[in-house]
Formats: sequence, C-alpha cells, structure tokens
Amino acid sequence: MDIAQFIDHTLLKPDAIEADIIRLCEEAKRYHFASCCVNPYWVTLASKILSSSGIKTCSVAGFPLGSSHITVKSFEARRCVNDGAEEIDMVMNIGAFKSGNTKLVENEIKEIVKSTEVIVKVIIETYLLNTAEKIEAAKIVMEAGAHFVKTSTGFSKYGATVEDVRLLKGVLNEKIGVKASGGIRTYKQAMDMIEAGATRIGTSAGVSIISDVTSLHLKK
Repeated sequence: MDIAQFIDHTLLKPDAIEADIIRLCEEAKRYHFASCCVNPYWVTLASKILSSSGIKTCSVAGFPLGSSHITVKSFEARRCVNDGAEEIDMVMNIGAFKSGNTKLVENEIKEIVKSTEVIVKVIIETYLLNTAEKIEAAKIVMEAGAHFVKTSTGFSKYGATVEDVRLLKGVLNEKIGVKASGGIRTYKQAMDMIEAGATRIGTSAGVSIISDVTSLHLKK
C-alpha cells in the first residue's frame, strides 16, 4: 500500500510564509501525496505549483472555528475554487449543532457542496462532541452530500483518535470517506488510522511519515 496517496500534506499555520508554501508543494510533488492543504490566501500559488502534477490543491472554509455565517463560508469556498482549489475542508458550525440547530448545519453543507462542485470534507471537531453527537454529525454530513467527514482542525486540544475513526467509519459504512486529522505525526499513527477506516490522513508531518516507512524497509 502506498501511504502517500492517503496524505493531505498540510500547512495551515497563520505565520506560514511564501517559501513554506513552495516547500510544501514541492514535497507533495516529490512524494506524490494526495493533496496540499493550504489557507485560502495561498491557493493561487499552490495551484500554480501543483498544476499538471496530479496532486490536488485543497483549502479551507470557516476555519478553524466554523462559526461564520453560511454566506461567508460559501463565498470563501467558492473563491478558493475560483483560485484553483479542487477540494474544500469546511468546519461545521459546531455551536449551532450543539444548540440543536441541525437544519442550519445541513443547509450550509448542502450550499457549499452545490456551489463549489468539488470534493467537500466537513470537519466536525470530534474533541468537542460526545459519542451521540459524533454519530448525529456524521449522519448529517453524509445526508447533506459531502464526500468526507473529517475528525478535527488540529487547532483544538486533541485531534484524531482511532476510536473516533472507527466510530465514524461504522456510521458512514463506506458511503463517504473518513479523514483523520490532528496529531498524526508517525507512520504507525497513520497506519492505525487507516486500519480503523480512514481513507485520508491530514497531517503536516507527511515527509516524516514517509521517512518512517523508508526506515522500516531498510531494517528488513
């Protein structure tokens, strides 16, 4: 199995500079990752570097809190697509969801899926949800037409866990994907997530993970 094809090579730090984005994209091309995930400002640059490489440009909407109005998230997502993004990772309105306004959450996902016509991954921030909420959120994401449920922004206290990935996979039952993100920094962690059912891995440590694989092969 080529683990690189599971990895969204990610750099969403607010202090990332142009040289960092260039390096991220060049690493993605070198190791053949699934995508590069960057903040909206950097989409044009990333898309240009990755052009014709087969590696997708991914960006975010409503990141990292999820509490923007639907119109703002939708505009942000569409602008990213116009600038060259081929995938959007949006953050669910967590406060609205926990307040019981599930219709708003469903509508904003539907709006972004419809208006962008690209792969949409919805971050539900599992650390902030109990088990019943995780199940309900996953069902809403699936029914709203998104393509992945994503565990975490990586900006909360905890990120992905094997238990959460396994839970989400059971709910989604192969109908849409699971993206495990947040705190995944080693080959073992990545493989544990994949074995639990993750179909994408969001990480800023893609190169380290590939280096782990190389080291393991050399030891054999």
